[in-house]
Amino acid sequence: MEDYIEKLKNGSIKIHELEKEMPAEKAVSVRREYIEEETGYKFDKVGKFSIDAERAARKNCENMIGTVQVPLGVAGKIKVNGEYANGEFYIPLATTEGALVASINRGCKAITKAGGADVRIQRDGMTRAPVFAAKSVVHAIDIIRWIESNKDELKKIAEETTSHGKLTDIKCFLTGTNVHVRIEFFTGDAMGMNMVTIASEKIAQKIGQETGAVFISLSGNMCTDKKPAAINLILGRGKTVAAGVFLTDDMIKNIFKTDARTMAEVNTRKNLVGSARSGALGFNAQAANVIAAMFIACGQDPAHVVEGSNAITTVDQTDGGVYVSVTLPSLQVGTVGGGSGLDTQKECLEMLGCHGGGEEPGNNSRKFAEIVASAVLAGELSLIGALGAGHLARAHKQLGR
Repeated sequence: MEDYIEKLKNGSIKIHELEKEMPAEKAVSVRREYIEEETGYKFDKVGKFSIDAERAARKNCENMIGTVQVPLGVAGKIKVNGEYANGEFYIPLATTEGALVASINRGCKAITKAGGADVRIQRDGMTRAPVFAAKSVVHAIDIIRWIESNKDELKKIAEETTSHGKLTDIKCFLTGTNVHVRIEFFTGDAMGMNMVTIASEKIAQKIGQETGAVFISLSGNMCTDKKPAAINLILGRGKTVAAGVFLTDDMIKNIFKTDARTMAEVNTRKNLVGSARSGALGFNAQAANVIAAMFIACGQDPAHVVEGSNAITTVDQTDGGVYVSVTLPSLQVGTVGGGSGLDTQKECLEMLGCHGGGEEPGNNSRKFAEIVASAVLAGELSLIGALGAGHLARAHKQLGR
């Protein structure tokens, strides 16, 4: 080990090259000791972990020196009445925010008592949007017309790059001499960004060859990946999924200590009017809280929380109670690839019964999306109820914030 640390110091080996010289677990240890010597700080905890370093260091994290642990709690059970998720589930939540798990747990209790969350997925497609430069507006329109007339050929080119991906749509956007081409794929049980990136590059190269368009960038930011964007709210990205539940007046009173009128007013004035007035793209109470905790627990890309938070909560007051729903237009999840294969995250997905590929491609990722949407609904119910009853500050004071 000392020999390699000396090599790192004198530059004869680079910090990212250690895995080429030794097993990953040893490389992680050598790198950590080197960083300790360089910084003068001793890592007492990050070097203690149970995940497979070989997989993590080679597939998930470059220059790995250890892990950072996040407390994992469970909420539920929650009853889910979905097309892919049907049953009762414990919800794994990795978080450092006191009161979050308790809040979601209360929502799960209400949903289960009410007979379960009804969940449906409207659409399922991951996008990548390369950008091209045209010579003029006339040339830009010619490029778009060629693309629209040759979608079948582009579909064939794209699907030659993948055994699971299917091209489902191409939309073109004109801005002067800029042509953005938003390409959408069904990606099975994978979240699919790598899949659609590789396929989109082949499509972009073909467009350039046939039209004279200058291929500028594989991502032109109309995908839109890991950034707040109205296009994802409107057109969707990943899974577009909605979950709803009817709560009787008695349930509202007994579980949330408030009433239907108050819940509806809190939602209108906070989630709808307040969000509109502030220019927010998410019209909800705490969707990102739930999505982030589930994403970290289940090996999803945490950066996609920004798109998942494009959620809209509605509360419809009806005879005898309220119907509460959440709609998530751009929920990006996968049950194969990425962080879903890390040992601890894999266990959380296995607990939900949706790790790996489904019997039919896409079934497991859709099942997971339905469970996530149901958990978001639970979080919305609980926070709206707490605000309506005036209990929010009290709960956070009692449970750790």
